[in-house]
Amino acid sequence: MVRFARRTRLLRPPHFDELGLRRAFAARMLPFMVAAMAFLAALTLAGWVGAASLARHWQEGAGSALTVQVPQPKNPASQGGSRVTRVLELLTGSAEVASARQISEEELGALLRPWLGGNGERMALPLPAVIAVRLADPDTDLGVLGRRLDAVAPGALVEGHDIWVRRLSALARSLQACAGIVLLTVAAVASAVIAVATRAGLAARREAIEIVHGLGATDGYIAAQFAGRATLLAGVGGLAGALAAMPVLLGLANVAAPFGGFQPRETNPEMLATLPPILWLALPVLPAATAAIGFLTAQATVRRWLRGLP
Repeated sequence: MVRFARRTRLLRPPHFDELGLRRAFAARMLPFMVAAMAFLAALTLAGWVGAASLARHWQEGAGSALTVQVPQPKNPASQGGSRVTRVLELLTGSAEVASARQISEEELGALLRPWLGGNGERMALPLPAVIAVRLADPDTDLGVLGRRLDAVAPGALVEGHDIWVRRLSALARSLQACAGIVLLTVAAVASAVIAVATRAGLAARREAIEIVHGLGATDGYIAAQFAGRATLLAGVGGLAGALAAMPVLLGLANVAAPFGGFQPRETNPEMLATLPPILWLALPVLPAATAAIGFLTAQATVRRWLRGLP
């Protein structure tokens, strides 16, 4: 191998393509296919981290929010004042409660209208008072709080959102599992495309490979030539796919803006924070990942092919 390398350095001009790989490798088709795979990978990765981030945001909000229902709210309480007034005083005076607000009758009517129709507000329904509560600590013991409320207003009902938190967690895990499967599939397809292109290049340059192999070129040298070309083309394709995904991800950031506390089409640069920073940091990794897939796939494909030579 040393003798062959010295001989080729003396006989060839700089950047000479001994094996004719620039003609053997499809310089257009392979980057295009890899770019398509990188584009799909970027969208899948966005789904992965976006679902996890939004689920965490919703879980934190739902975990610290609860509702308190007070039947017969206008009846007098045992310690003076109306039942709903006493409940509000207890909630606002509790250290574990960040805020408590009674939902107005107009808001209750709007919430009931989809079920009761337009005449729901005129129905003589003994509606309880509903108080929206936000806890300072999501881990507050609701049982203790419920007993304290029951002491001042018997029959007061505390409703947490644990069931929705569990459902959101299960949904986020399911979406992440699907995204992981898609990422693995995309990587496998990209590897298969590069392997097919490499084998086509090997078949096209079989005679040249046999000649340099007979002159003393080792399997590692020939594999390195193919791997270098595949790495370059796959890296270019990965870069193109990542750049093509940027406008789509910006559109997703605009769609997800209301869930992060921003308005759609808001000019505030912080709107980009609606999608996690790790997503934007992961985009530059895509070209490196596709280049690595190209290098490893080409190396393995060429070495396996060379073992079949006489």
